[in-house]
Amino acid sequence: METIAHIRTGFSEKFGIPRQSGLVPDAKGRIFFEKQYRNPDAIRGIEEFSHLWLIWGFSANKEKKSSLLVNPPRLGGKEKRGVFATRSPFRPNGLGLSSVVIEKIEIDKKYGPVIWVSGVDMLDNTPIYDIKPYLPYADCHEDAVGGFADEHRWDEVDVQWESMDIKECIPTETGKAVEQILRQDPRASYNKNDDYIYGMSYNGYDIRFKAGRNKITVIGVCRIGRGFKKIK
Repeated sequence: METIAHIRTGFSEKFGIPRQSGLVPDAKGRIFFEKQYRNPDAIRGIEEFSHLWLIWGFSANKEKKSSLLVNPPRLGGKEKRGVFATRSPFRPNGLGLSSVVIEKIEIDKKYGPVIWVSGVDMLDNTPIYDIKPYLPYADCHEDAVGGFADEHRWDEVDVQWESMDIKECIPTETGKAVEQILRQDPRASYNKNDDYIYGMSYNGYDIRFKAGRNKITVIGVCRIGRGFKKIK
C-alpha cells in the first residue's frame, strides 16, 4: 500500500486523542494529498457527501509485533479480548478506520485539493491510505450491538476552568475542542490519581488539569515552548 495523503491535526501526542472518531466534534483536521493525487479530478463529486471513511496507519506505534490477545482500556486493562474483537492500535497491519465530517474543500495553488474535516481521532501527520464516502443507507445499522464496549462506556465528566483568565489564554475554538476532549476523560481507567497534575497538548497549547470525582479542572494553559508562569 502507498500513502495517498496525510492529515494535519491538533494532536501532537497520543495522550488526549479521542478514543473514537466523532466523539469530539470540534477536533478539526486538514487532509493534504501526495503529489500524484493532487489533481482535483481525484475528489470530483466528494462534495455531495457529508461524511467520509478514512483508512489510515498507526504510524507512531513502536511495537512491531502484534498479539492475538489485547487488554482493552474499557475493561480496565485487566481483561483480555481477541485483537479482532477490539479496536486496539496494535494490530497485524496497524490500520485505523475513522468516520469524519466534511467541513469544506479548498483548492490550494501549491497542495491541490485540501479537505477540511472534523471529529478526527488521529495524530498529527498520520498517513492516510484510502478515502471512501460514508453511505448512510449501508453504513448505519440502527440495531447494531456494541458488545463489551456498550457495557463499559465511559460516562462524560464535567469540565471547569479554574479561572476565566486561564480560559481566555486560549482561542475560543481551541477551547471548545479542549473541553470536549477532557469531557471524555483521557486518563486511562486503571491509572487515575485525583491529586496528580496531568498535561495534554492540543493545537499548539499545553493544557494542565486536575481530576476529581466526575470533574476535571483546567488549571493552566500556555503556548507550547513558552512555559508556565505558575502552576498550582
